[in-house]
Amino acid sequence: MLKSKAFVKKKRSGNVVKVVREHYLRDDIACGSKSCNSCVHFNVQGSTPTQLSVDVDQYLLLDTNVILHQIDFLENSDIKNVVILQTVLEEVKNRSLHIYKRIREIIADKLRLFFVFANEHHRETFVDRLDQESPNDRNDRAIRISTKWYNNHLPHKKTILVTNDKASMDKAVQENIPVTTIQNYVESLNIPALLDLLAVSPENDQTIEQKGKRTPVYDDHKTGLEIKEGLQNGTLTQGVFHANRDNFLEGCVITDGKLEEVLLQGKRNMNRAIEGDVVAIQLLPEEEWVAPLNTVLIDDDGEQKNEVAKPNTSAFSRRITAKVVGIIKRNWKLYTGVLDTNSSGPRVLFISTDRKIPRIRITTRRAKELVGKRIVVSIDSWDKFSGYPDGHLVKELGAVGDRETESLSLLVDYDIPNYSFSETVLACLPTLPWTITQTDLSHRQDFRSTCIVSIDPPGCTDIDDALHAKVLPNGNFEVGVHIADVSHFVKDDTALDLEAALRGNTVYLIDRRIDMLPKLLGTDLCSLMSNVDRFAFSVIWELSPEAEIITVRFTKSIIKSRASLTYAEAQMRIDDKNMNDEITAGLRHLLAISKTLRKKRFENGALMLASPEVKFVRDENTQDPIDLEMYEQRETNALVEEFMLLANISVASKIFEKFPQMALLRRHPIPTVARFDNLKLSLAKIGYPLLLDSSKHLSDSLDKIDNPSDPYFNKLIRILTTRCMTQAVYFSSGTLPYNEFSHYGLASPIYTHFTSPIRRYADLIVHRLLAAAISINPLPSFYDKNKIVSICQGINHRHRMAQAASRASVELFTYIFFKNKNEATDAYITRIRENALTVISPKFGLEGNLFFPDGLKLQMEDDGQEISSTDKLFVIKMFQKVRVSISVDNSKPHRPKLKIDLISPTFPLVSTDHGLSNGTSGVNTTTPAQKKKRRGDLSSSSRPAKRH
Repeated sequence: MLKSKAFVKKKRSGNVVKVVREHYLRDDIACGSKSCNSCVHFNVQGSTPTQLSVDVDQYLLLDTNVILHQIDFLENSDIKNVVILQTVLEEVKNRSLHIYKRIREIIADKLRLFFVFANEHHRETFVDRLDQESPNDRNDRAIRISTKWYNNHLPHKKTILVTNDKASMDKAVQENIPVTTIQNYVESLNIPALLDLLAVSPENDQTIEQKGKRTPVYDDHKTGLEIKEGLQNGTLTQGVFHANRDNFLEGCVITDGKLEEVLLQGKRNMNRAIEGDVVAIQLLPEEEWVAPLNTVLIDDDGEQKNEVAKPNTSAFSRRITAKVVGIIKRNWKLYTGVLDTNSSGPRVLFISTDRKIPRIRITTRRAKELVGKRIVVSIDSWDKFSGYPDGHLVKELGAVGDRETESLSLLVDYDIPNYSFSETVLACLPTLPWTITQTDLSHRQDFRSTCIVSIDPPGCTDIDDALHAKVLPNGNFEVGVHIADVSHFVKDDTALDLEAALRGNTVYLIDRRIDMLPKLLGTDLCSLMSNVDRFAFSVIWELSPEAEIITVRFTKSIIKSRASLTYAEAQMRIDDKNMNDEITAGLRHLLAISKTLRKKRFENGALMLASPEVKFVRDENTQDPIDLEMYEQRETNALVEEFMLLANISVASKIFEKFPQMALLRRHPIPTVARFDNLKLSLAKIGYPLLLDSSKHLSDSLDKIDNPSDPYFNKLIRILTTRCMTQAVYFSSGTLPYNEFSHYGLASPIYTHFTSPIRRYADLIVHRLLAAAISINPLPSFYDKNKIVSICQGINHRHRMAQAASRASVELFTYIFFKNKNEATDAYITRIRENALTVISPKFGLEGNLFFPDGLKLQMEDDGQEISSTDKLFVIKMFQKVRVSISVDNSKPHRPKLKIDLISPTFPLVSTDHGLSNGTSGVNTTTPAQKKKRRGDLSSSSRPAKRH
């Protein structure tokens, strides 16, 4: 049977055209039940093989919202024999690609018995849209008609429509169609654990009537239309909300416009925004602007603590202040944490591992069983009557404090894909034994006779890069950077390519690595190991002795590395005057040229920044950390860095020249002067001006900061300078003017990532662009500016998450290292607050808050650079070197923190409710109530310092 479907479509030109498509209907589409004898069981478009079970009394047929809202529940393996209509599947795909992929994975699992019925092509279940009928109402009617058809077609099996839509339920009852809510269905199974997985929805929320009698905690959010109008007329501004890690009553919104960063204070002004949400904000009148809070509040212990008790109205540091008036896009995801043991009943509070996330109210009948367990929770809703969002339990990870459980927890927290590669992905890999064919060599330059080496950290198996250098007859140098040719193996738009795009990058944790590519590629066929033939993408320069570029060319190649060296091994060869072989001679040429390149780079204004990184020495058996060491930087580290930078810059110029609208580049935006205000003031106070009008002047200012008695001081200032920087991001060249392409930290007008395609998807895309630019391979037809923009959004997110997960792994192993220890060490004051000092420890590479004892009367200078006792016998200044002790505070096992106590100078005597006590030893003399008020004793909420 043939029908016509007509609709109108607006073209890019603005013209509206009528489109008519033929729609075929048939009556031989299988119902999917093995118990059916009347269907012709063969596959048609939109259907899956027959697989509904015989030995059950009923099947479930789900509506769209049940799938969209209850996907966590549906992923439970106990849920089987489910009919998914084509109508529903297409609607899910249009509304949420993420959930569509998840339901598709369930359907693909043959053990789950989920059957897709092509109702839109079945003559008896297809429905035309009626006059004045909305698309949503038409789809709801199609779902009911299909349910009715199943019940008539399979009279010995009851097919139940599962929906939470009241209107659809009422109509189903009127039409004698079996129907139930998801809540009622799960309750009928009598499996309490499944009830915990249900997302909260208006239909199963038992507190709706009660909420009508309650006073709203928050203001209403504006509607989408109101937000759109406000953004257009300038009364509202859009941005991304970020909560303050050190004070739950404060946050900020990073905007795309000239405002850049806007302050929010008080829960009412944050108005239910959660970390990462895209929000609409309204600026407060200027007389209501405030300064950032100068206290540390890290525990939100109750709904009543909604507002700032004492706003900081100091005119010295007041900032643009606003309130959230609407949510444009939620960033809700999975959160790990524990149940609050102080809450009782089936509705309990969940405490997230991430301090930026508020408590979440969930319903569970397993509260006692889950105490002491790390669990995963999802947010479902947050209405204006509740101080907390509502959510549901997703799964249990394991015991709190267990190293494996905590590592899994951080992978969930930072959205790191942590699963094996699928069979479909692995099917894209080359078969073994892999051999090189003559066709493979036809367009490659053969460098196998060239003395090429790689230089990497110890134990590196995914070797992306190798180098060579030799003297030319004219006295110049030929220098080559050879990068693993991953694009030879990972073809466009294959399952392997899509999986690499989803993962975005390899994630490096202290105890594991989550690869972007299967090991066959990452650590074998693509890895530029020594003494084996490998494909590469090479950048070859002719450089003068002064490191000036005479020529540069790009070519696919085949290489055979002579040696896989560590940084230490390469340095040893260079330093050993008795070694003069070809490898060592090449290394010395590379080092000499790299020093010239580095010198020129810094003369042009490149910044030498720093981070307090340390590395763990781990026990061979338990893998627990047993010692900490500072990373040792050798000349060979800088050698590799310089040539990778040069390759990235050269490739960036080439792909932009060929593809000015769609080159994938990387920029480091110029930081605003406001980001440096506090650091600039602190340095001026001790006689060091910080010039910010260019990266060159900033670099020169940092070079002049010197304390002969303390060689660490300059590094400390560089670490703090790094904190003031904006984050580098990937972007499509067609979205910005050329003058905004620049990489501020490198002082380069254009830059990209080309040198690590085994571990970064961005580099793989750049390889494809470069291959097209030099006419080796055509660019995929679907590549355009918008495609590159979409790719950049994905890899920027994955890059941020990978960095955060790496820092969290360092934090976890730091807690393990300090467990049962009390280490005394030097530290530096990096921030002074009303109730705490922020300190950084050079030895251990961590920073944290050191709280003042209760009752200690201190006064802070207006500029925040000094705090002292009234008699001036106790004085703390910015950058002051102090002596502290570090241990682990396990009073809250679900969220352990490093406890930092001040050893020297000693706190003055303080008066407490228990009489006099001396705070010099960090002995806790306060009551639980006092501790709650202060959110800590002399301890910190400490974390390893951020790495960049």
